[in-house]
Formats: sequence, structure tokens, C-alpha cells
Amino acid sequence: MRLTYTGRQEEFTPAQNKKLDGKFSKLAKLLDLKGGEREAHVILNAERHLRHAEITVRSFAHPMVGEASGADQFSALLQAVERLEKQVLKLRTKKRDTKRDPKQTLRLGAPAAEFVPPVEEPAGAKVFRLNEASLRKPMTLEEALLELDQNLNYFVFRDAETDRLSVVAGRRNGQFALDEA
Repeated sequence: MRLTYTGRQEEFTPAQNKKLDGKFSKLAKLLDLKGGEREAHVILNAERHLRHAEITVRSFAHPMVGEASGADQFSALLQAVERLEKQVLKLRTKKRDTKRDPKQTLRLGAPAAEFVPPVEEPAGAKVFRLNEASLRKPMTLEEALLELDQNLNYFVFRDAETDRLSVVAGRRNGQFALDEA
């Protein structure tokens, strides 16, 4: 990994560069998946009592930046390297998980002879079974409207006057539609 150091208010000493090269070795191992040359840019800013460190690495066509502040420049740089390592690990696991082939998974637990493929439902309308207690007791239209307000956009009931099935549906404009079977 090629490192470029920039000290805005302070300069890097050769001893600090040597220590940072050791800290970047783990980051270089994480980034060198395909063997390409990576470049890291290290910037150190000094204010009154704070040292700000910023490390920028462009890898996997994705810029990663680790920023940290500390009382001394070496602790700020170590925190920035740790944050950058977390970003690299997150990006690596994201790439690994998205590229994983689901066909290679193993089935554990049951032998192949006992495996029953799931039954595929035919394409089309699905049938939902609702509570049929309302069909047993005949209702008036007013009772059905009260039930409609409580539950769904439609309600199927047995009309008390005609003893036939009827459907009350709520419309978008607030009105109701009655369909008698």
C-alpha cells in the first residue's frame, strides 16, 4: 500500500511514518483482495489542543474516509485507522454476501429421499378464508354496515329479510354498494 502523508500545521517525522506503516499493514491485507496497488492519503491538522487525522483510501471503486480527533496526533491516527478498518470489513462482507451463490448451500437434517418439494399454488386469485360466523346469523343492512365499518372494505352477510347472501362494499367516495346474490 502506498501512503502519502500531509501535515498541515505539523510535519510527520520518519519515526511516525515507520509506526504508521506498521499500522497500515492490516489495512493493506484487507484491501489487497485482487492484488492491485492501493493508495492511502493521510492528512493531519493541528488546532489548539486537538489533532485531527483524516485517512482517505479509494478501493473497490468506493472512497473510504476515516476521521478522528485526539489530544496527540498518534492517538488520532490510530482511531482513524480503526474506523477505516471497520468500513473496509463492512464493505468486504457486503460484497461477499451479495456475490454468494445460493445454489451451493447444503441441505442438512433430512435425507434426499424424504425431501418433498413445496406445493406450488397455481397463478391466479388466492383464496382467503374469513370468519364464517357472520353467515350463520341473518343480519339487516344496518347491522352489516356497522360490521363493515369495524373490519374491512367489504362484508358478506345473509340478509334477514330475503334470506339470501349479500355483499356490502365501501367505495372511495364514502358511499356503500350493496350486491345481492
